Amino acid sequence: MSTSPASANSPFWRPACSLELLRRRAALLEKIRAFFRRAGVLEVETPLLWPTVGTDPHLDAFPVDGGACTLYLQTSPEFAMKRLLAAGSGAIYQVCKAFRRGEAGRWHNPEFTLLEWYRVGFDLPRLMDEVALLLHELLDGRAQGQVRLRYGELFEEYVGASWQAPLTALARQAQVLGLPEAASICGQERSLWLDLLFSHAVQPNLPRGTLVFVCDFPACLAALARLKPDDSQVADRFEVFVDGVELANGYRELTDPREQRARFEADLAWRRRAGMPSVPVDEAFLAALEAGLPECSGVALGVDRVLMLATGRAAIAEVLAFPLPAC
Repeated sequence: MSTSPASANSPFWRPACSLELLRRRAALLEKIRAFFRRAGVLEVETPLLWPTVGTDPHLDAFPVDGGACTLYLQTSPEFAMKRLLAAGSGAIYQVCKAFRRGEAGRWHNPEFTLLEWYRVGFDLPRLMDEVALLLHELLDGRAQGQVRLRYGELFEEYVGASWQAPLTALARQAQVLGLPEAASICGQERSLWLDLLFSHAVQPNLPRGTLVFVCDFPACLAALARLKPDDSQVADRFEVFVDGVELANGYRELTDPREQRARFEADLAWRRRAGMPSVPVDEAFLAALEAGLPECSGVALGVDRVLMLATGRAAIAEVLAFPLPAC
């Protein structure tokens, strides 16, 4: 897309979405803020630019030259918000921009709007109830009711193998499902196999017209969620889908600083194996866990995708004023 000077009648400078879509976005944001005002949840702001960033190898952060050090556009406000929780903030939420390099397409823009909130003392079923209440308000009837399904059962039904099966068995099922490129993409990383097979075989078959909560993710996909006390093979994590589109990702938050450091180290080892750039560990976040993160559950929700579904748009660029051009 050209950004060079042109005549006043040239359309290149105009917003990609209509003014009506801008109004719909503003109304959506007001609904979000009204929802949390009624619930007594505090709105907060945290930095978008910081010297550390999440270690998750699935997320590629934008580094920025900060002069004396490298800074990073944040992929999520999670670590800073948890520092607020450890400092005694109580329940909090934030609407902010987040940034993920390499994520562009129908459902992705490298810069996007994220709603993230944390509820002190909530378990996941209670948080899922709140997510459902909010989404039913925001989606204007697009999704009726809800269902809650277990990851393992869905995976076995639509992939044809257990998520715990040997990688050779997952590779065979990938061939059956018409995914011959899976082996070269996933290699020996189980989490990559699970993500690929779930997105291609399970997501398209999820129920339509309702909120779908997929619960009890494999431990290797725990991210920052705690493992279930009665089954260490399963994480206390859920994702929310509408019409096969992922809208939100929620955790019963990990509070153990030793376990969190071990996960960071595992992430960094993966990055080395994959030839990815290393990133600094957020020691302030780990110190906050040492000081004591309260028992809580949290969730991140993609605002742009919600607006897409609520307005019947087919691509994220249709609900952004200025989607990032190809470069």
